[in-house]
Amino acid sequence: MGPDANRRPDRSGAKIYLIGGGIASLAAAAFLIRDGHVPGRNITILEELDRLGGSLDGAGSAEHGYVARGGRMLESKYRCTYDLFSSIPTIDKSRTVTQEIFQWNEVIRTGSKSRLVRAGRKLDSPEFGLSERHILTLERLAVEPEALLGRSSIKDQFDVSFFETNFWFMWCTTFAFQPWHSAVEFKRYLVRFAHMIDGFNQLKGIMRTVYNQYDSLVRPLKAWLDEHGVSYVLGAKVTDLRFIEDGDGKAVERVVFEKAGVSEEIAIGPGDYVIVTLGSMTEASDLGSNTAPPALNGKREGGAWTLWEKIAEGRPEFGKPSAFADHIDESKWVSFTATQRDPAFFTIIRDFTGNTPGEGGLITFADSSWLMSIVLPHQPHFIGQPRDVNVFWGYGLHVDAPGDFVRKPMAACSGRELMTEILGQLRIESGAARILETTVVIPCMMPFITSQFLRREKGDRPAVAPEGWRNLGFVGQFVELPDDVVFTVEYSVRSAQAAVSKLLDLDTKPAPVYKGQFDPRVLLKAFVTLHDLHM
Repeated sequence: MGPDANRRPDRSGAKIYLIGGGIASLAAAAFLIRDGHVPGRNITILEELDRLGGSLDGAGSAEHGYVARGGRMLESKYRCTYDLFSSIPTIDKSRTVTQEIFQWNEVIRTGSKSRLVRAGRKLDSPEFGLSERHILTLERLAVEPEALLGRSSIKDQFDVSFFETNFWFMWCTTFAFQPWHSAVEFKRYLVRFAHMIDGFNQLKGIMRTVYNQYDSLVRPLKAWLDEHGVSYVLGAKVTDLRFIEDGDGKAVERVVFEKAGVSEEIAIGPGDYVIVTLGSMTEASDLGSNTAPPALNGKREGGAWTLWEKIAEGRPEFGKPSAFADHIDESKWVSFTATQRDPAFFTIIRDFTGNTPGEGGLITFADSSWLMSIVLPHQPHFIGQPRDVNVFWGYGLHVDAPGDFVRKPMAACSGRELMTEILGQLRIESGAARILETTVVIPCMMPFITSQFLRREKGDRPAVAPEGWRNLGFVGQFVELPDDVVFTVEYSVRSAQAAVSKLLDLDTKPAPVYKGQFDPRVLLKAFVTLHDLHM
């Protein structure tokens, strides 16, 4: 035992209940064990679905089609993520997950030669096309205090010509911004990724995992938690938290959940803790098929939003879920996963773009009425994927507009119709019928996928440890973490580390957010790139 062992608080009897089974909860469990020295056997994760991973999902088969609702891009400055996964071995135990990611991205470096496509032709290293007025607005946003931006939107800050620039098409599709989204979130992205503006038109600096993020991140993390004895209750929909207030403040007394139609309760002891993942970007998602479109569901189809609404009523320190959950038309879009048994399409894309799969990143059809993008990852994309099967992913931001080749809204299209639109955007005619016959495309409607980008005010997102509560923490995409940006794995992991550190009063804190905007070299490169100058 080390010299500090006797000074560690004894948490051998404390029980921790984590609500939600996404990456934030899984990360929190790991930090509780690694940094808080909580025995894994004392940690229980309750998840409404039948599997863990939340938005970092990946499932399916070569026969029926693979599905990944989305994939978060990584970059080298995700300090909390790499800190966590430096403690997590890969599935084969050969190295840590962090080592695997960095070694893999030395082998395959992202460098797009076809970031935008217009009229069936690729644009290699497209210029941003920003006016001096646009650049001045970007620079103003970078330094303007968030309080002055308030609930304004991106379109409140720019004239309409900004939204026709190559910069906007690349920015909005890389990060999934819409013009009506929060100017504060847009500003945070500008500042947070200032070091990536140089090379942005080729997606340089974007990092990927070897496989989809369920296989590359969730599976090894769950295996590590399994080894430490963490328990899981799947199919458990948490419907309420019961609270008490006494001389020591406020606390959670009971967790109420439903499983298989039966209501159950967990009593929370004096030394126990509850950590809740608030909201969900993939809540109420619906899968279509190769022959049928997905349905548009609402917040009542799941438990994440309704739980937050229930516990936040009369408790402003818990945030304002309605700011994020009540605007589906402003937060929905459709993604799709294509499974192909013929290599023809991948060969066409390789020859068209000049990139091998995994190297090019996102390809955006800039004149598509759906503003559709696709990405061909390195194959295999799923563990166990047959060698003669290829998988790619895509999404569209304008899902209610008629397509250019399929005259229907994207939201109303089957998988086959989505593939037909892609072939049209690429002007592929020869062999198109064979590609359609050998491709299964599964569309997914996600009503809340960009809800974390919606316009908000101070207080709409709660702190990771709400004031006055002694045993309750919040994690996920809808808590407030100054400086960092939502819609990233890093935000969820950072929220988990911050919540665990605060609740358990640990000396270990999340690493500071990287702030390249204070590096003169970063600023010079960004200035040159924004002005389409070449050094």
